[in-house]
Amino acid sequence: MIELKGFNLARVEKRIDWTGELFSLRISGAPLSFKAGQFTKLALLDDEGKPISRAYSVVNAPSEQFDWLEFLIVADPQGQLSPRLQKLKSGDSIYVGETAHGDLIHDSIPKQAHDLWLLSTGTGIGPFLSLLDDINLPPHNERIVLVHAVRFEKDLVYKYLIEQLQQRYEGRLKYIPIVSREVVDGKLQGRIPELIESGLLSNAADAPFSAQRSFVMMCGNPQMIKDTVPVLQELGLEKYRHQTGGNIIYERYW
Repeated sequence: MIELKGFNLARVEKRIDWTGELFSLRISGAPLSFKAGQFTKLALLDDEGKPISRAYSVVNAPSEQFDWLEFLIVADPQGQLSPRLQKLKSGDSIYVGETAHGDLIHDSIPKQAHDLWLLSTGTGIGPFLSLLDDINLPPHNERIVLVHAVRFEKDLVYKYLIEQLQQRYEGRLKYIPIVSREVVDGKLQGRIPELIESGLLSNAADAPFSAQRSFVMMCGNPQMIKDTVPVLQELGLEKYRHQTGGNIIYERYW
């Protein structure tokens, strides 16, 4: 494969197929310096040899012990890149961005925040798993609520890692899965903004949303973020700005 400006040529070490559309790629050979919660770009060449790229969060935490990166990806039949990524197998080449970006990082969490809410849909859980799994710089909030909203129960991924994290955080980490298109015992049903508005999400977490105590990070479907922000603002929370502070920060990749 040819050299691509701004990218390193790497290779697929391993893949995990969670469902027919949802998969993870573990990639080695990409010397990326990143903070837990950040994203970079993956790229392949199309049939004409032109690069196709898209931003993906790194799922694993930074570590000097490992030289690999892991990404959680959903294949969009209408997409240009994700169906090509889904066809990759161990040993195949892939381009990985030389730089990482994003504000869903430890540095963005105010020191005075008692409750840290991590609201995600689909593959948007990726940066939060990285953030929580960073043993060198873990969130020190009194209470952490990891919310993962998906369409079907089968889309709830990385359960083994989440169980390990819950043990590591010794009761400070609450995991709340949400399924929107089927009824599953023990799991909330619906969409994040409506569950916040109704109070069901706060009840499940045993933690109210509060301008004095809460800091909310969001990643995933742009419509979820668009609909959730005004609901949180009605509860007194405000968008985070570096100059003035606030309670709400989010990442949108599309």
